[in-house]
Amino acid sequence: MDWQDRITLNPNILVGKPIIKGTRLAVEFIIDLLAQGWSKDEIIRNYPGITLADIQACLSYASAALKSEKVYSVICLTL
Repeated sequence: MDWQDRITLNPNILVGKPIIKGTRLAVEFIIDLLAQGWSKDEIIRNYPGITLADIQACLSYASAALKSEKVYSVICLTL
């Protein structure tokens, strides 16, 4: 699944947060619903403008964002 087909970033919509194309539903909102235990069917039933493929694109976007995250170790020396 190529998330770029379904997820967009537009500085004029939700301050540039990634959203599902054609909606004002942020990727983080969908991920939060899943984290709260909502099923994919419940999300689709409550937000009929989105599809299973849109939810999958949100998960793919989140995965790509985490894979690109860099973690740096900070060493603190005391004198």
